[in-house]
Amino acid sequence: MQQPIYYSRNEYIETDTGNKVSRKAIIAGPQNIILGGKTIISNGAIIRGDLRRTGSGHTVVISLGRYCLIGEGCIMRPPYKTYRGNFNYYPMKVGDHVHIGAGTVVEAATIGNNVEIGKNCVIGKFCIIKDCAKIEDNTILPPNTVVPALAIFRGSPGRFVEELSESTPERVEAMTKQYYNRFVPMQDQ
Repeated sequence: MQQPIYYSRNEYIETDTGNKVSRKAIIAGPQNIILGGKTIISNGAIIRGDLRRTGSGHTVVISLGRYCLIGEGCIMRPPYKTYRGNFNYYPMKVGDHVHIGAGTVVEAATIGNNVEIGKNCVIGKFCIIKDCAKIEDNTILPPNTVVPALAIFRGSPGRFVEELSESTPERVEAMTKQYYNRFVPMQDQ
């Protein structure tokens, strides 16, 4: 049995759907961000839902699935490009059971389900990370990189190093659920 990870009740806000968001995280434009439930957003994380296409009405800028773990100091901002002088942001979609390590910057277009991204990585604009992939610590993925399913990428620039086993989806799902279940409030003194 793994040890619980305790946090102070007044340091995190828990939503109806079980999301746990640090009060020390910066959630800009929350009306444009969807959290799928049972997601943990750690201290110092910055999620930029305010960076969106101009125009009226609400638009989903960043969508996170269930059991996503966003590490301390992560920065998530939607990818953008300039076309014929017009500057546009594009939505970012993150699947279920995704773990993003501390200090990582993400500007991906899509991150699939059961993905592990290490600490201090840079995921360039419009990257596509398919289901069940792993990005090792300190990896830099150049813009528009496509990481195939069941692949491990490492280095600067990030390159394919080996294939993951077929049991990866179950392993990553179990890991994110265990982490969420171990992340519990301290008992009041």
